[in-house]
This record gives sequence, C-alpha cells and structure tokens, in this order.
Amino acid sequence: MTPPIHPEDALRELLRVEGVSVTLAGRQILENVSFGLRAGEFTGLIGSNGSGKTTLLRVILGLQRADAGQVLVLGRPNTGRNRSIGYVPQKVLLDPDMPLRARDLVALGIDGHRFGFPLPSRQRRDAVEAMLHAVDAERFADARVGTLSGGEQQRVLIAHALIGRPQLLLLDEPLANLDLRSGQEVVSLLDRIADEQQIAVLLSAHEMNPLLPVIDRIVYLAGGRAASGTTDEVVRDEVLSALYGYEVHVHTLHGRILVVAGPTEDPATPPDASLKVI
Repeated sequence: MTPPIHPEDALRELLRVEGVSVTLAGRQILENVSFGLRAGEFTGLIGSNGSGKTTLLRVILGLQRADAGQVLVLGRPNTGRNRSIGYVPQKVLLDPDMPLRARDLVALGIDGHRFGFPLPSRQRRDAVEAMLHAVDAERFADARVGTLSGGEQQRVLIAHALIGRPQLLLLDEPLANLDLRSGQEVVSLLDRIADEQQIAVLLSAHEMNPLLPVIDRIVYLAGGRAASGTTDEVVRDEVLSALYGYEVHVHTLHGRILVVAGPTEDPATPPDASLKVI
C-alpha cells in the first residue's frame, strides 16, 4: 500500500521544465517551453505530429540535450538516467514468437538494466504480482506478451514502467493504434494510478478529447511553443491563436472539442467542412 502523501509534498513540483529550446538540423523544434507537474496530477501533452512532443519527452528523460533552459526533477537538474522517472515509449515491437510472458516483461522493470540473470526471490515475485494487479493484468500474466491485444500490451508496458516506483510517469502516444474502448480503459487506468500512487503522469497525444474527462492540466504544443494550464485556460481562441501564430477557433460539437483554422462569422456555429481541423 502506498503511504499517504503529506499535503506540502502534494503541492511540490515533481517536474519543472523551464525555458527549454531545441534546434535540430537547423529547425527550431521547441522554443522557450515552460511548465510544471505536481504529485497526483494527470497532464495531457497535446500537439499534432511534428509539434515536438517526443523531443520534449526526450529532453525530460535526459536523452536529448536542450540548447537553452533546464529540466528539474524533484528540484534537481536531470542529467541522465533517473529512477524517479518511468517511461512508456511510443513504439514497442513485441514479436508474437518471443518466449516472454507478460509477467516477465514487468519483472524486467526491476532489474532489466543490470547485467546477468536476476535471482528469484519472494520479494521480487510479490512486487510483480502487485503491479500486475494494479493495472488489471493478472488474467493474462502468463500469456506471451507479443500475442496480447494493443490495450493489454499497454497495461503491461505501464506496469513495467511503474514497478520501479517512479514519481513521474511519461507516456509517448500510448493511445495510438488502440480502439476507442481500449483507449478509454488505458486513460481510466492512468487516472486511477495517478490518484492512488500520487505520481505525476504526462501523456502525449495528438487528440485531446479522450483525455478531457480525467486530465487536470494540459500542455498544448504548436510550432514548438507551448501553453499550459487547465483545459479552460488553454483551449481558448485567443490562447491558441497566439500559439499557432494565426487565427484559430475552438468549437464544442457533440461533446467534443474541435480546434479549426480560419475565420468564422459566428463562433457558436460549428466549423464548416472547408475549414482545417488542427
């Protein structure tokens, strides 16, 4: 059972990204990006393909050097591998014929970074069982991980990232290629884990709507720049127009938020098919 978080610790920032800029191959990928995450917060990192989401995650992980700015994890500069950070990458190819069970992949999160074969122990088995239970993966724990569905694989990868007890969990497009139901289940799972374990979750996605029921904050990336805050604070005509550098409008249609480029006579009117959804 996770010990309760002191109120003062809950207000403390686990992650602070301050003025981060990155240029790759002569192209500005990120420009003066700043935001913070606190314990128990679920934050959506939203942006279209090529907006810099993966680059930003790599900077936070210490895998990509920033040209300017800094990243603080638990108040200290992050300069490399940090056990306080759990990570679920965007693409993990799992061969169906690979003789690796779901529970084996989760266990690699404990000592997979070490050389040699780990010695079996009751403590290690208990930790794996507890994490499989936390992500509701017990029923397929002994199945080959490559044969699992996309949603089941995501649960196992999340358990793999969490078993080291990180305080910050980063996920790069975990909802890509999942059907609607599986995506909703993964989002609900992460929301529960953020609350129960009081970790900060930062999930990147190009579509914000699946996250709206649960996220506490949003970091919206466009053109390498970022706006952060609550959804109501960020997803506004004037904020996103400044971010994109041209006029955009935010519409709500059948409970979904649409961000469209181009002028409109009446902001309450749903976007015309000729407008570009971004």
